[in-house]
Amino acid sequence: MDGLFRGGHFAAFPVLIAALTAGAAWLLVATGTDPGTVFAGLHALVFVFGLHTGSIGFVGRDALRNLLGDLTLLVFSARTLPLSQDRLLGIFVVKDLVYYAVLFLVPMSLGTLAAVSTADGIAGLVPTGGTALLLWATLTLTFVLGMGTTIAVLGLVRQGIPGRTLVAALGATIGVAVLGGLDVVAYTPYGVFLDRSLPRVSATLAAIAGVFLVGALTFDASARRPARTVGPSFRRWWRRIGDPVATKTLLDVHRSSGGFWKVLFSAAILLGVTASLVDLAGEITGVSPSVGVSFGAILGLSGFTTYNWLTQSDDVDSYRVHPLPVSAVFAAKFRAFLLLGPVVGLAFYVLAVAWRGGPLLEVLVGAVLLVGVACYIFGITVYLTGLSPNEFLFDTALFAVFGAAMVVPLVPILVVGFALAPVSSGLLAALGAGGIGLGLIGVGLYRRSLPRWSARYRQG
Repeated sequence: MDGLFRGGHFAAFPVLIAALTAGAAWLLVATGTDPGTVFAGLHALVFVFGLHTGSIGFVGRDALRNLLGDLTLLVFSARTLPLSQDRLLGIFVVKDLVYYAVLFLVPMSLGTLAAVSTADGIAGLVPTGGTALLLWATLTLTFVLGMGTTIAVLGLVRQGIPGRTLVAALGATIGVAVLGGLDVVAYTPYGVFLDRSLPRVSATLAAIAGVFLVGALTFDASARRPARTVGPSFRRWWRRIGDPVATKTLLDVHRSSGGFWKVLFSAAILLGVTASLVDLAGEITGVSPSVGVSFGAILGLSGFTTYNWLTQSDDVDSYRVHPLPVSAVFAAKFRAFLLLGPVVGLAFYVLAVAWRGGPLLEVLVGAVLLVGVACYIFGITVYLTGLSPNEFLFDTALFAVFGAAMVVPLVPILVVGFALAPVSSGLLAALGAGGIGLGLIGVGLYRRSLPRWSARYRQG
């Protein structure tokens, strides 16, 4: 970790975040997007970011049981010090909040305000101290609301049928309110950004306090699962998968907190983001985007979170005691990824197509794009970070290279999907070939990285 935080590895990260946010905001406003839509989209993005960060609930129990090794040593101080494990987990949540609020949300606020004022040419939008502070405060509250919502939902779901029923009822109530024309958004942090009236501020603070109160009452990171008897599933899975290390990887995910549900949770969030982006693109361009191309390309990004879950519980050091080459570990991760990542992505893609519809040829091309983008992301991630995909959050250079590698192929695909629908047969053929090409590039990068990572991991 020292190497990750050394000098420019980490110090320039907020600058990069500000530049990326400013570039995206400027491009949106310069192409005719209303500044209010930009700010609304930014708050929605941060809310989703908070939802995903709140998925600490999926790994909280595993961390407390030391599956992550020395990284969780502080958590285990509850065994020797008069500190509760719930309090220590709460400290970790606060730590994440401070980390993201300062290093992510501050540059996002400044970058967006500067870009909107420059592109729109409105003097009133120049990022004064008060405006910047207001935007940062509402973004932080939005992030907190998202994180608390995930923790509360996880806590309720773990209460069994009564908790799940309550979650479904609350979700249905919110859905009915939205369909009934109630301006629910007005009583969120974004509503406070638009109007700092007492009712909106009070409603926002009450919502945040409510979700965290529910989370505190229902979520128990230290609770142990009731003892149960299970069959010898390893051999059964091994016979089906054909690789013992890939079998272990999938069983690690299955037996960890949340099981395969956390993979589905990550993909579900991406599905919601994609739907919002498609709707926003339709408002900006006045063209109904291609469901197949748009959803296929973006849902392929779920490959990164899938690989992250597959490498969450172990690293190459845990395999050194066995007569196993490093390349075999990577091969097993690749096989496990192919069995999980594209399958989950395609499952949500089918839901998107059933929901939004679309021409058959576009749907088929979108499926090809999804698999190709997922494999491409896998290859890029392995090539840059090996078995430590979280290094992107600490190394500015790696993050910039990864971002550029994503932008170059995805932007042209999304331009076609968002602005050129219905897509012609010629473009669809090109997109299908591009999806296959991306998949081949990803596999090629993965194979090319094996000698380098084998040598590096052997050296320690």
